[in-house]
Amino acid sequence: MAKRRVVVGINIRDRDLGGYVAELRRAIARGVELPSGYFIEYGGQFENMTRARRHLMIIVPITVGLIFFLLFLLFQSLRAAMLIILVLPFASIGGIFSLFLSGEYLSVPASVGFIALWGIAVLNGVVLVSYIRKLRGAGLDPGEAVLRGAELRFRPVMMTATIAALGLVPFLFATGPGSEVQRPLAVVVIGGLVTSTLLTLVVVPAIYRFFDEAGAGRAEPARELVGQAR
Repeated sequence: MAKRRVVVGINIRDRDLGGYVAELRRAIARGVELPSGYFIEYGGQFENMTRARRHLMIIVPITVGLIFFLLFLLFQSLRAAMLIILVLPFASIGGIFSLFLSGEYLSVPASVGFIALWGIAVLNGVVLVSYIRKLRGAGLDPGEAVLRGAELRFRPVMMTATIAALGLVPFLFATGPGSEVQRPLAVVVIGGLVTSTLLTLVVVPAIYRFFDEAGAGRAEPARELVGQAR
């Protein structure tokens, strides 16, 4: 059955697409009474964004679940996996705050940036926690193992975060075609790396003793292990 169609094109600047469409729908509902048989559809970028958002609502929980499962396989410990998964909110704090400061919005590219950010943050958490567990297995008490681990893994964690952030700096100043995708992603990753790195190096070691597990192997003397790391 053929239908007549009237297309109205709108270019939106300086505000988020989802918020504009929600406001437009409210205004139309208040002031426009459509004749029988008429209806309004919102297409274009909004339709693509809605479809991508539905996909992300499925992908993001699956991603977090897979990360937790892989951490459990790596450490064979629910408590260690739970400790490292705490870096996800640490990273998200910086990503959300950086979006607010930059005036960007939680778009699909920003959501993808959060997924990339979580991967880097978890990697840093694994580097730190795995070394602390090695020191514990070598015979150090929890307090000393935490201090030594944070000290000796400070440089690798900082280098990983710094290199990832510097690689995305050019995206922050992008103005050409595709900048609407590059800038939100870079803002989320760079801002999230700042908070996740600082909090991973400070908060994770501080709460490690609550997740500490006894019974680690004592194959290497602690001094020899620390000496090799240096």
